[in-house]
Amino acid sequence: MNTSPRRTRHVIVLNHYAKPLSEPGGTRHVELFGRLTGWDWTIIAGDRDVYSRRRFTDREPHFVRVRVPAYTRNDHRRVLNWLGYSAGALVHSVFRRRPAVVYASSPHILAPVAGWLAATFWRVPFVLEIRDLWPESIVGTGYLRRGSPLHRLLSGLERWLYRRADRIVMVADGWRSYFRSLGIDEGKLVWVSNSAEPSAFALRHDRYTPLRDRLPVCGRLIVFAGAHGQANGLDELLDAAAELPEHTFALIGDGIDKPRLVARARAEELSNVHFLDMIPKAEFAGILGGADVGVHVLADAAVFRMGASPNKLYDYLAAGVPVVTNCPGEPHDIVRESDSGVAVEPGKLVVGLRELLERDPALLPEMGRRGRQFIAAHRSRTAMASRLQRVLDEVVAAPTPAGRNAALRLLRPRAARVEVRAKADDQPSSTRSNSDDNPETGTNGSALPVSTR
Repeated sequence: MNTSPRRTRHVIVLNHYAKPLSEPGGTRHVELFGRLTGWDWTIIAGDRDVYSRRRFTDREPHFVRVRVPAYTRNDHRRVLNWLGYSAGALVHSVFRRRPAVVYASSPHILAPVAGWLAATFWRVPFVLEIRDLWPESIVGTGYLRRGSPLHRLLSGLERWLYRRADRIVMVADGWRSYFRSLGIDEGKLVWVSNSAEPSAFALRHDRYTPLRDRLPVCGRLIVFAGAHGQANGLDELLDAAAELPEHTFALIGDGIDKPRLVARARAEELSNVHFLDMIPKAEFAGILGGADVGVHVLADAAVFRMGASPNKLYDYLAAGVPVVTNCPGEPHDIVRESDSGVAVEPGKLVVGLRELLERDPALLPEMGRRGRQFIAAHRSRTAMASRLQRVLDEVVAAPTPAGRNAALRLLRPRAARVEVRAKADDQPSSTRSNSDDNPETGTNGSALPVSTR
């Protein structure tokens, strides 16, 4: 019997908007892949923040940065940003050590195209992760007309990717019916929700300035933390703040809609509304528990009714903060099942806030405790990493589809393929790990859907 230790496999992760824990925003992949056993990983991400559009300069373990062009509006420059990332990610993918799996995440839809090309080049499984339904999200938020030539093109590309993926990881279980409507094999579908780790959300006033010390607080402290884009429906939150002037509202984050929201709050003299900059994830987790209420709000769009997996909701609950959500479907189900807050329909946010704020103050910590227990049992990073572990372990054990061979011949000649593979496989493992852990740094408040829910 072979008793030698199992060789560590390598996975390349394409996520244009991925962040390390030292940055605010999308840390899903750092937290999930960092919990896997038997795998090492490299995340290929863009070198600009999707919200603030600043360029990253720090080198982070496991990260490779692709230099991407800047943009300020949702016009052709943003499309160039997507194209620049996808081309650069493909180049980085094929000039690194040979992976066992290529894992590509939307949004946007061009990143998975680069992922499929890289998986075909290396002749390895392609795992497609869907964090927003494209182009449905763009249609639902009013940026794309259903049935237009561009919509038909993107829809065709979407179905093309779904059929070529070896597995499809979806963050919202409610999307199964959508995939079924497209004729996608349900055997490909795997649910790996967005999540939060309760142990990471302990208050750390010994390390970070408490949230209540960062702004003047009267009444209860009500927090929204997330993207400030059109899809987030923050005008409804400002409407609620106008009707509840005795309480303090803190909006933490950035986005293309933030300047307009700040101007509106100033024009309406909403002195109980405070806008804070984005906060690095580790620091945010150490102060969020100081809030009295967390707000999960989205615009009323049909695509959100199909399913949602909101990071901010899980963060509030992991921190033991009771919540109000206006998003039907899974967010409503979670809040009601855990009895950790109030769930209302879109347009009724102020009704939910009043209901929660009028309850006995002694009940709020108990609601927060129930929410924290729910996340620990059903939506923790540890639990979701176990699901991802099974996906990767199973997909490498399955045979690679024969249809990939034909596409492979279009990408590189046989001799070059053998030479590249031999060079990668003959490299000492310690050298390979060190090179993959060093990012190659080249040196957005998005209103379109990105990983913001």
